[in-house]
Amino acid sequence: MSFLRNATRVSPRFSMAAKSAAVARRALTSAKPGPKTPVDPNAPGPMLKYQANLPKLPVPALSATLQKYLQSVRPLLDDAEFKKTEQAAKDFEAPGGLGVQLQERLQARANDPKIVNWMEDWWLDQAYMGYRDPVVIYVSYFFLFKDDKLRKSPAQRAAAIATAALEFKKQVVDKTLSIEMAKGEPMCMDSYKYMFNNCRMPKKPSDYEAIFDPVNNNHVVVIRKNKFYVVDTIHNGKQLSTNELEQQFQKIMNQAGSSKGLPIGVLTSDNRDKWTEYRENLVAANPENAALLEKIESSDFVICLDDQTPVTRDEGSRACWHGDGRNRFFDKPLQFIVFENGKAGFMGEHSCMDGTNTCRLNEYVCDGLNRDLVDHGSVEVRSDLPEPKELGFQVNDQIKKDIESAGSNFDKLIAKHDLTVLSYQSYGKNLIKKFKCSPDGYAQMVIQLAYYKMFGTSRPTYESAQTRKFQRGRTETARTVTTESIAFVKTMEDPYASNDAKVSALRSALKTQGAYMADAVNGHGVDRHLFGLKNCVHTGEEKPELFTQPINAYSSHWYLSTSQLSSEHFDGYGWGQVVNDGFGCAYMIKNNALQFNVASVKDLEVHGKQYINGTHHFKHCLEEAANDLRDVMNAEIAAEAKL
Repeated sequence: MSFLRNATRVSPRFSMAAKSAAVARRALTSAKPGPKTPVDPNAPGPMLKYQANLPKLPVPALSATLQKYLQSVRPLLDDAEFKKTEQAAKDFEAPGGLGVQLQERLQARANDPKIVNWMEDWWLDQAYMGYRDPVVIYVSYFFLFKDDKLRKSPAQRAAAIATAALEFKKQVVDKTLSIEMAKGEPMCMDSYKYMFNNCRMPKKPSDYEAIFDPVNNNHVVVIRKNKFYVVDTIHNGKQLSTNELEQQFQKIMNQAGSSKGLPIGVLTSDNRDKWTEYRENLVAANPENAALLEKIESSDFVICLDDQTPVTRDEGSRACWHGDGRNRFFDKPLQFIVFENGKAGFMGEHSCMDGTNTCRLNEYVCDGLNRDLVDHGSVEVRSDLPEPKELGFQVNDQIKKDIESAGSNFDKLIAKHDLTVLSYQSYGKNLIKKFKCSPDGYAQMVIQLAYYKMFGTSRPTYESAQTRKFQRGRTETARTVTTESIAFVKTMEDPYASNDAKVSALRSALKTQGAYMADAVNGHGVDRHLFGLKNCVHTGEEKPELFTQPINAYSSHWYLSTSQLSSEHFDGYGWGQVVNDGFGCAYMIKNNALQFNVASVKDLEVHGKQYINGTHHFKHCLEEAANDLRDVMNAEIAAEAKL
C-alpha cells in the first residue's frame, strides 16, 4: 500500500485519535473554554460558536521538523546510514535549496485566505477519495456494543438505537450539540456535517462525498436478507416512537422472510474503480435504479438486521468489521448492525470523519439507553403508519455478473485476513494511574514490548493524534518507536536487569512518547508536514534526496497501526492492518480492563519469515507484556511502601 494509505489508517485508520473517548465524555459536561478563543456572534448555532475563530493548522518550522525526523529515524538506522540521512537533511535545509522553496510554497498555501486548512484537500483526495482498494478491511472501522439486557430481540434493539441516534442527529442539525473540549480548548465541530444523510460516492479517479439535506431527508434504510427497505422516521409531522420503529422493523423482518435477495450491497465492497463501473451498470439497467440508490445514499443512516448470531468477542468483532459482505452498504458513514440474537454494533466509513465523532455518537446511543436517558416517545402505536417500502432494483444479466464478481472478490479478501481480541481483565486505567503513568503511553509500551517479544526487534509504529483544535483539523502521526522505547523493551527482556532499571526505562520511554504526542496534537509532528512539502514539489522538479532515501519510506511503513478509543459500553473496536506485513492494533483503556483488537493477514510474512496464526501469537505477547509491566510496577509500589 502507499505511504499515504499507511499514514491514514489508524483512523480507521479509523485516523482515530488517542484519548478521544475521554474528549467525547468531557464534551457532555460544561467544560469552559480557554480565554483565547472568542465567540463568533454570527455563528449559526451554539455548536459552531467558536468555529470561525479556531486557529489554522500551522506549518511547523522546517528546522524543527527535520530535527524531529532525524530523532525518529535514529533508532532505525546504523551509524553510517544515519550520517547519510543527516546530510540529506542538511542539504534539504540549505539556504536557497529546494527544501526552503517548498517550505515557502507551503506557507503561502497556509496563508491563503481562501484556504481554511492547508492539508484538507490534499489529504482527503490522496489518503481517502483517491485510494482505490475496497473500503471494507482497508478503510472502514467498527465498534461492538455490550449486550443490552433490556432489549433482546433485533427489532426492539434496532428501534432503541435508531431513536437515540435520531436524538443525536437533531442536535447536529439544530447545531445545539455541546462542543468538545480538550484542556480547555474547543475542538473543531465542522466534520459533524458529514455524519447524517451523507454517502461516499464511487468515481474515477477519485471518489467524492454526497451531502443531502438533513432537514428534508428523514428516513432510514434497513437491510434484511440483502433486501433494502425504507422507513420514514417522521409521520404527519411527528417522529416515530421507539415502539413504532420496532413495529416497522419487525414488519421488515417478516416481509423479508427466510430467502435472501440479490445482494446489491456487495457491489460496494469491491475495488473503487470496479464499484464505479458496477454502479454505472446498475443505473444503466433501469432509470429507476438511480432514484433507489439515492434513497440509500440520502438516508439518515443504515440499519443492518443481520441473520448471524455471533457469541464471542472475536465473532462479534468480525461480524461488525465486515459481516458476509452482502447485508451492507459500505459507502454509508453510519451503519448500525443488529444481529439475530440481539447483539449489536456499528460500522463507519472513514473518509470524511474520524473516530472521535462516531465514538461520541455511539457513546451517546449506548450510554443513553443504558441509563434510560432517551425519550422513546409514546407507547401507543399509530394505526395509519405507512408500510415500509422495499427498494426493488431492476437487474439484468450484467448486474448479476457484477454481483457474482464482487461477492467472489469479497470472499477472497476476507479469507486472507484474521482478527482476534484480547480482553485483558487484570487491570486498567485505575491501576495505571496508581503507577503514576499516562494510560495511553502505558498501553503503547505494552504494544511495543509485545512486538519485541514476538519479533526480537522494534519497527515503525503509528499512533494517531487528533488535531481538531485547528479549523478542520483531523490527525497527525505520533511516532512511538524512539531510542528510549527501544531501550525500554530491551531492558524489560533482559533477565539480569534490575526492577529499578526497568521502571526507569519505562518512565523515560513514556516521557518521550508523551512529548511527541503533545507536539503532534499541536500540529508539530513530522508526517503531515513532510506530506505537505512533498505536495509542493512541482512537476519536473527532481525530488530531494531526503524524500527518496529508503529510510523515508521505511520509517512510515506502519508495521503497527495503533489508536485508542475507549468506552465502557463497547465490547470491541478495531480495523484492519495498513500494510500486509503488519498489524492493526486498536485498543481501549477501561477503568479496570485493557482491550486490544489485533488484525492482520492470516499468513503473515515479515522480512522473509512466516508467522502462521500471527494475530493470535501477537495477542499472546500482548497479554505477557501487560503482565510483565504490571509485575514490575507493583514491585516498585511494594518497594516504596517499605521505605
